[in-house]
Amino acid sequence: MTDHPPSFFQGTEMPTAGWWEALWPDPGGVLAAVGLRSGMNVIDLCSGDGWFTLQIAKVARHVSAIDIDLTLLEVAKYRLMEGGVSNCKFILGDAYDIAKLAGPADFVFMANAFHGVPDRNRLAKAVGAALKTDGQFAIVNWHKRPREETPILGEPRGPKTELRMAPEETIKTVEVGDLKFIKVVEIPPYHYSVVFRRSGT
Repeated sequence: MTDHPPSFFQGTEMPTAGWWEALWPDPGGVLAAVGLRSGMNVIDLCSGDGWFTLQIAKVARHVSAIDIDLTLLEVAKYRLMEGGVSNCKFILGDAYDIAKLAGPADFVFMANAFHGVPDRNRLAKAVGAALKTDGQFAIVNWHKRPREETPILGEPRGPKTELRMAPEETIKTVEVGDLKFIKVVEIPPYHYSVVFRRSGT
């Protein structure tokens, strides 16, 4: 990797066209399973090319898409424009600054990026600060399986094996401060989501 910003999370490069769509044929179904509901103010953290952002925007009252990669944000903007939705704000910025950039939110969604975060406790605290009381944080992660055991369209995909996290690791890392574990949701074939709630102070 050559020209990524300093705060770019390891192992979170967006995939080439084709296999991402094959892996996530029903992004709306994933979002419903992890707790997205109509009328919410949502932050799509590390939103990438907007594959999930579009589906969030179709349900939510408003969505803030935050990413550190301007090129990906431009792709996401175009995707949502093509999808005919306009209730999204695109924000170029560092995920650690989430509370300054957007919020307070009812729901924060983060898919396929948490494994690469260098300081996960710091990010969890930042997300907690961006949530309303009783707001939820859903993390979608690859299961901790060897990369060669997660093929898509005939090739191993996803982050390096050593970057992957079991649900228990994710819970232990995030359940700091005001964020409390609610549930684990299985997302076949290779993912799970852990959902947290911000408790009142």
